[in-house]
Amino acid sequence: MSKSDFGLIGLAVMGQNLVLNVESRGFQVSVYNRTTSVMSDWVAKHPDKKIVGEVTLEGFVESLASPRKIMIMVKAGGPVDKVIESLIPLLDEGDIIIDGGNSLYTDTERRDKWLGDLGFRFIGAGVSGGEEGARKGPSIMPGGPVSTWDVMKPIFESISAKVDGEPCVTHIGTGGAGHYVKMIHNGIEYGDMQLICEAYSIFKKAGFTPAELAKVFTDWNDGDLESYLIQITAKIFEQKDPETGGALVDMVLDTAGQKGTGRWTLINAVENAVVISTINAAVEARILSSMKDKRVEASKFLKGPEVEISTEKAELVKKVHDALFASKIISYAQGLDLIATMGAEKDWGLDLGQIAAIWRGGCIIRARFLNDITDAYRKDPELSNLMLAPFFTGLLNEFQQNWREVVSIASLAGIPVPAFSASLGYYDSYRSAVLPANLLQSQRDFFGAHTYERTDKPRGEFFHTEWPEVIG
Repeated sequence: MSKSDFGLIGLAVMGQNLVLNVESRGFQVSVYNRTTSVMSDWVAKHPDKKIVGEVTLEGFVESLASPRKIMIMVKAGGPVDKVIESLIPLLDEGDIIIDGGNSLYTDTERRDKWLGDLGFRFIGAGVSGGEEGARKGPSIMPGGPVSTWDVMKPIFESISAKVDGEPCVTHIGTGGAGHYVKMIHNGIEYGDMQLICEAYSIFKKAGFTPAELAKVFTDWNDGDLESYLIQITAKIFEQKDPETGGALVDMVLDTAGQKGTGRWTLINAVENAVVISTINAAVEARILSSMKDKRVEASKFLKGPEVEISTEKAELVKKVHDALFASKIISYAQGLDLIATMGAEKDWGLDLGQIAAIWRGGCIIRARFLNDITDAYRKDPELSNLMLAPFFTGLLNEFQQNWREVVSIASLAGIPVPAFSASLGYYDSYRSAVLPANLLQSQRDFFGAHTYERTDKPRGEFFHTEWPEVIG
């Protein structure tokens, strides 16, 4: 038998679907799984495919053509290192290892140096799109040496999603750039999902039925809010529970999980002094949702308003649409700002227009307005903030009144909308030529002699006042 073009280790659902995707593009694929029976049973189900199952790691490596291209799809962290350690004695100089999981970018940088020093090549590739994307075409964010990208480009471009004929994959940058961009992608995804949930919460309080909600989100998906997440939300509201006959969504417990990429994004934002308040609110909302027992107990003692939402339904749909769209712009603006800041810090040479372009298809955050984000950065690669692109400035100016009214409606009705509120707070702060930080800096100088700049002096000159003594 001829040598395989590609190898994959880790046959969970994502790994299985990626293998089928690669094989469907004309490549022969070798597979290995720690639990041999999982591999054997799965390969047996696809006798007509060019898939080679190997029961030993040695046989797996030997079955691959040089330079070997091995993709690892196992749980992030220690398991990735263990697989790499097992592969190292079996590989030849120049062979390529690809980590396709959701690894922390600093781990990717460490592995890149580790393997590079040994003469191997390493790619940290973020893969987005879930099970369906893995099978039909994901968005792929590979980082690593350009020379390694050139070797992998034919396979990656063939298996990725396509938008207007363009593959949803590009060489992101060196080192950990690929996994870093995937991490921020996931942070934006957190923001998107939380904003949709807050829109749902407002509608629910206003008395919308699941059928009405399905219609709202279907209509939105047919318009300027078209996106994968809006589309699946409409489908969720249509789903019936086989046990009760009611809407399944009403039977799902209100506790959300997370795997860590959102928290990693927050930590990185703090380290780089970049504001991502929308994403932060989304992460905190998931944490609060997990505190179910505490919330139930608190609800017995902490009271909220009895105000009902009186806005006519069609009018409310329009207002919430505008608030959702405006807040989505803020979430993407914050995420892209963080990417730009980190890219400059690492000298990765990141192309925000190209990054937005590969998010247009295959990935979880794919949306119609990513075309406009792509256009904005292609027209002005030095754009300081997405909000300042003329197209998005116009939308924010148009939507801001309804956005404010939605936040007010929710606040008066006691509905938590942390992501809507955080987004609006960011917008108002960013557009304010003057903020009350003059008082804050005065306080810092008062208790810590931290000094301050003056409005009537050139920037960069610092002053200190001997403030009056405080007794007691």
